[in-house]
Amino acid sequence: MSSVTEKIFDELAEMYDSWYNRKKDIFLKEVECFRKIIDADKPWLEVGVGSGRFAKALGIEYGLDPAKNMVELARKRGIKVFLGYGEKMPFSDEFFGAVFLIVTICFVKDPEAVLKEAWRVLKPHGKIYLGLIPRDFPLGQEYIKKGQRGHKFYSAARFFSMEEIKNLLEKTGFRITKICYAGLEKKDFVCIEAQKKISSIKS
Repeated sequence: MSSVTEKIFDELAEMYDSWYNRKKDIFLKEVECFRKIIDADKPWLEVGVGSGRFAKALGIEYGLDPAKNMVELARKRGIKVFLGYGEKMPFSDEFFGAVFLIVTICFVKDPEAVLKEAWRVLKPHGKIYLGLIPRDFPLGQEYIKKGQRGHKFYSAARFFSMEEIKNLLEKTGFRITKICYAGLEKKDFVCIEAQKKISSIKS
């Protein structure tokens, strides 16, 4: 995350976390979307773990986040959280069976660097799981407009199209294996599974 984005999430950690209580029906649909496609060996890592809501619900053991107040909330939920950035993960090569980026890719400073790091820390044939709201979907357009009007979180986001995400994954050594939609009222939240291609060579 950029320093500006990190500051926003750090200062507004409680506000962010309370969204999950107010929008529980949406959150449960998003969790179910992941459950339909997850098929990976443990251990698991969530980059941009935030307050740990998804990690707790999905059984993700490890988390990484640059916002101190978010890290504290996630630790209270029993997640082994490290303070740090997705562009430079404090983990050894080929340690994780899966890496999750749930509504994270739109907030990181360098998406390509984060995906390359995910590739590095994944076991051979490990999997990455992305959860996002694409720019070219109605919900993405709605959030972009909210950001333009000064929304505290969405104003710091950079939304990607599905095609851009597919290209990013391919460029950083992943092959998409599954795509699932949460079925929200305003389409839509997307869950993507992509497998590490062991023939890829990272620079």
